[in-house]
Amino acid sequence: MEFNKEKWKEKLEERLLENFSVTLKDASPFEVYRALGETVMSFIAKDWYETKQEYSKTKQAFYLSAEFLMGRALGNNLINLGIDKEVKEFLQELGIDYNQVEDEEEDAALGNGGLGRLAACFMDSLATLNLPGQGYSIRYRNGIFNQYLRDGYQVEKPETWLKYGDVWSIMKPEDEVIVNFGNTSVRALPYDMPIIGYGTNNINTLRLWEAHSIVDLDLGVFNQQDYLHATQDKTLAEDISRVLYPNDSTDEGKKLRLRQQYFFVSASLQDIIKNFKKVHGREFSKIPEFIAIQLNDTHPVIAIPELMRILVDIEGVLWEDAWEIVKKTFSYTNHTILAEALEKWWVGLYQEVVPRIFQITEGIHNQFKNELAALYPNDIDKQNRMQIIQGNMIHMAWLAIYGSHKVNGVAELHTKILKERELKDWYELYPEKFLNKTNGITQRRWLLKSNPQLASYITELIGDAWIKDLSELKKLEQFINDEKVLNKIWDIKIEKKKELVEYLRETQGIDINPKSIFDVQVKRMHEYKRQLLNIFQVYDLYQQLKQNPNKDFTPTTYIYGAKAAPGYKVAKGIIRLINDVAQIVNGDSDVKDKLKVVFVENYRVTVAEKIFPAADISEQISTAGKEASGTGNMKFMLNGAITLGTLDGANVEIVKEAGEENEYIFGMRVKDIDELRKKGYDPRFPYNNVTGLKQVVDALIDGKLSDLGSGIYREIHSLLMERGDQYFVLEDFEDYRRKQREINRDYKDKISWAKKMLKNIANAGKFSSDRTILEYANEIWDIKETKIKQ
Repeated sequence: MEFNKEKWKEKLEERLLENFSVTLKDASPFEVYRALGETVMSFIAKDWYETKQEYSKTKQAFYLSAEFLMGRALGNNLINLGIDKEVKEFLQELGIDYNQVEDEEEDAALGNGGLGRLAACFMDSLATLNLPGQGYSIRYRNGIFNQYLRDGYQVEKPETWLKYGDVWSIMKPEDEVIVNFGNTSVRALPYDMPIIGYGTNNINTLRLWEAHSIVDLDLGVFNQQDYLHATQDKTLAEDISRVLYPNDSTDEGKKLRLRQQYFFVSASLQDIIKNFKKVHGREFSKIPEFIAIQLNDTHPVIAIPELMRILVDIEGVLWEDAWEIVKKTFSYTNHTILAEALEKWWVGLYQEVVPRIFQITEGIHNQFKNELAALYPNDIDKQNRMQIIQGNMIHMAWLAIYGSHKVNGVAELHTKILKERELKDWYELYPEKFLNKTNGITQRRWLLKSNPQLASYITELIGDAWIKDLSELKKLEQFINDEKVLNKIWDIKIEKKKELVEYLRETQGIDINPKSIFDVQVKRMHEYKRQLLNIFQVYDLYQQLKQNPNKDFTPTTYIYGAKAAPGYKVAKGIIRLINDVAQIVNGDSDVKDKLKVVFVENYRVTVAEKIFPAADISEQISTAGKEASGTGNMKFMLNGAITLGTLDGANVEIVKEAGEENEYIFGMRVKDIDELRKKGYDPRFPYNNVTGLKQVVDALIDGKLSDLGSGIYREIHSLLMERGDQYFVLEDFEDYRRKQREINRDYKDKISWAKKMLKNIANAGKFSSDRTILEYANEIWDIKETKIKQ
């Protein structure tokens, strides 16, 4: 986009006067932010409209996901439009601090972890590559939650990102639809968010549905002064789009989750079919020629019976013909190996919430049951294992595989495990359906935006083609022995560390040493991700430093950031444990210049953009075979952090690309874990035989550490010592500690360390979401580049 200073000034002045009755001279940072956002929206409006018109003529991919963790939009949009520098300079000339303006924007609270951030990166890549694709999800009014710490424990507060509205989305009341449940109906009101591609005029769309009641107020009841019941329908309807992942530890919570899933899926499919009919009429057999629908994990899998309902019940298509259309239209991404995350719904609850969908699901189940009986007449066990409905539970992953034409894992190891173990029966039945699509990240947000210093230097060295083709980074390898370049990337890292130090000082009142090693683990809090292993090592290290104050030791700061699901007690206990250890370590003058522990409160995309560029060590320490892929590991790699990790998920491919000598790999491999399980794992063996480990584990219950009487530390101790240490924390402890010692030694050699950094950056090319999306486009969706006219 060309930047015309006079036009922008005129538009900004207009917006400020119309909306706030102020001029640029008097406007607050919030008012400037709103006016700036509206100005961007006005300038892209024509291209956005033309993109929609062009896409309606060709095959499109529709990405259904419960999460899109978008982060802030202003900075990213200005970068992708190619006018970020001009806008910043323009505001500076007017005496306006751009950083203050940008800080007025709340992160769009539409996601939680890697699943949502992946979806957001995919949206960026689709638009940048001029591919006809659209996202669908829910417009969560209160996000997942804002995290606060009280006595080291997580406290959840509503994430009220929409309290002043959202400048980046447009209400589309003409596209409102009705979603019918068993005993009620709700209105689904769409909001469209533009997805601006980098260096292109194409503007893609993320459509978000907000739930509203059919009748907001029962006036008769209200006039009887029964105010609570007068608005009951409104409250119940709005609950559907109120919070991402409501606590589902109760039946009511489970019902709300199912309502959410059906709500956004039904609204999205009604929308997709309505638009299809505008162009193709009732030629429903053409749906797979013009529509590809990707199910991002099991949350939207209820789309399979819902499309059957629309085709059979509403449009009068024969069941057999409808099923052929459905199978050719859907594809499914599996994101997990954890049984708990392969969703299953109790028949009674499913039947109550969506009775017609249950009947259709049952019909699909019976159809497949008959196919299994014919395929495996002598293998009743296999027939039973693969049935969609088993023991009054509906297996959504099984429904997804049966109803899709492609099923993909998200890293080479993950897909291998799916084929050989978790989904072995299904792979043997449908080998042609299975393929791998290793996840990726957008370099526009995670390098160009987050780390402008490094991005500028890379461009100075090899040109700017890497912004749209990350494989160009390979050219950096020519500088691997150039000490001037190595010193520069080291200096940039120190600069980014200083920025993070300043941020943590301002937001949390913590002072840390920018010259210390920044060892970082930021991700969703879960036992399999093993933040517990990390903090155990830190506590052991603290004991060593206390015993030997003169120990040769490179100062290290351990940085954590994580949210725990509201109903996940153990995860919340680990957050308390990290903060407990932090309080002890940071308050001890004996180690204050050597060791620091920091838990970053309310970790989110905007904070991640500060942390990834500052990290020296990327902690990717999940139990081997448990992490499907991970994308944080890729963001760290792109910014020159070194991976300390297990051979799990995409770590395997990072090692393959950058070389194991440039990472720190530890712990059991998948085959080692399988063998240990067969042999019989006894956590008491490492507990009794690894130096220092017994003291660390016992600190949970001997009074050295305190959970303030909640009993959660004893629960964690029991999980390790009496309930089998499911995630092999104790077994991997010694090897993990050994690698930590190697890191502490190796960091002293600045040039050698900088070489590892450069090697990681140079070999991050494979991990662009552009590469991933092109693979989806070519091998799953069959969609083509559709560029709008300049």
